[in-house]
Amino acid sequence: MCHIPMFCWIVATVLESLLANTQENKLPRTVTEMYMHFLIIQTQRKREKRYQKEETDKDLIMKLGKLAFEQLQKGNLIFSKEDLQDCKIDLEQAAVYSGVCTQVIRKEHGLYRQDCYSFIHLTVQEFLAALYVLETFTESRDNLLASSRGVRVQTKAKRSVVSLHESAVDLTLNSYQGRWDLFLRFLFGLSQDKNQELLQKIGFTPSQSQSNMETISYIHKKIKKLLYTDKSINLFYCLNELGDQSLVEQVQKYQSSGDVSKISPSHWSALAFVLLVSDENLDVFDLKDYDRSDAVLERLVPVLKAAKTALLNGCHLTDRCCEYVSSVLSSKSSGLEELDLSRNELQDSIKPLCDGLRSPNCKLQTLRLRDCQLSERSCEDLASALSSQSSSLKNLDLSNNDLQDSGVKLLFSGLRSPHCRLETLRSGDTRLFRIIKIRINIKIHFEKATKICWTFCLNILTSEVPSFWIRVFISRT
Repeated sequence: MCHIPMFCWIVATVLESLLANTQENKLPRTVTEMYMHFLIIQTQRKREKRYQKEETDKDLIMKLGKLAFEQLQKGNLIFSKEDLQDCKIDLEQAAVYSGVCTQVIRKEHGLYRQDCYSFIHLTVQEFLAALYVLETFTESRDNLLASSRGVRVQTKAKRSVVSLHESAVDLTLNSYQGRWDLFLRFLFGLSQDKNQELLQKIGFTPSQSQSNMETISYIHKKIKKLLYTDKSINLFYCLNELGDQSLVEQVQKYQSSGDVSKISPSHWSALAFVLLVSDENLDVFDLKDYDRSDAVLERLVPVLKAAKTALLNGCHLTDRCCEYVSSVLSSKSSGLEELDLSRNELQDSIKPLCDGLRSPNCKLQTLRLRDCQLSERSCEDLASALSSQSSSLKNLDLSNNDLQDSGVKLLFSGLRSPHCRLETLRSGDTRLFRIIKIRINIKIHFEKATKICWTFCLNILTSEVPSFWIRVFISRT
């Protein structure tokens, strides 16, 4: 969420207010707390503007919440003046007096200059919708989610907030594209004692405190059945809102005992989430610290994306890992600069990896593919990556692979490209052929310095790339 400008503004608004009046250890620890403080700040500004209409803070917020929830159900981000009137929101008076409305709802111009309205961001709409649903349930035990598609209807006898939580989980898991994901997190967060206390500042009556164990148990059951990682991760965020750490403790227990075979895929996803929200330094990601397998790497991709150096060497990985690594290299948020895939059974299936290298978002400078069972078939993909205009690769290690002369020829076609930024290329340990070029120093190691290798070097000399010096060292020829 830190990539969303509006979220950054909300965070800045909250921290600017809190840092002047609170101690650092009382700052928000969850997204829900952050938005709760934002709502309190806007409500206080409303009071400063001397809003004179006979309407309490809670009444106005519930009207906004009703609007947010009804439009969220319809999938609407933009709504009309009639939609506001249906929720009894007087926008003209609110625009003059209410800091809540003027900071939460903005006016837009649609087709034919028809006035339209929206919340300042979808996350604000989701937060107010969750607050409205929870407060409605608290006051009347009316579950507004029970009639939603894909949600099982609870019996009237079951009136605890757990029924509301379970309905919300079912609604979220049956929706597409994460439509209700953040709503669910806000709903769980607002149910907690800390946020219930904060709600008192704006006129809400706190609900009766109760245990979260039933809700947590229900979420755990859902996680075990899920195969789609993104949905699992959102449920881990929800567990964080509920203050649950049991999954993390299990992972740590199995890791410390060395019995990683007992760790389920959902545990690894939990670990990835915990590492991302922790204060640990994630610059270096070493898969050997966890478990050497493609399945675990798949679950830990978010952690890999946060690293600058990734050590995946000797981890019994197969061609499957190239898909995961490619997704990281192609990501705008990835800062990966060094990658070691040596001693894995990639077997000429590195095309997805090379696709990632060609991505304009790729920042990788060092790639080690030593002893990966590559042949000349891999060289064409590598040459294409090296000659890509967006290539950032400076160091490439292909030692102990059976590239042969035909593969070397393909590699040189990439080296001749004016876009190639490679400085060091290793292709063997018994022969050293070194080319020193202006601004670029390419070290090339060959398994066999045959006649064809000299021919390719001569081709580079006569190419259109800037002139360079050649120095040749040959041993045991």
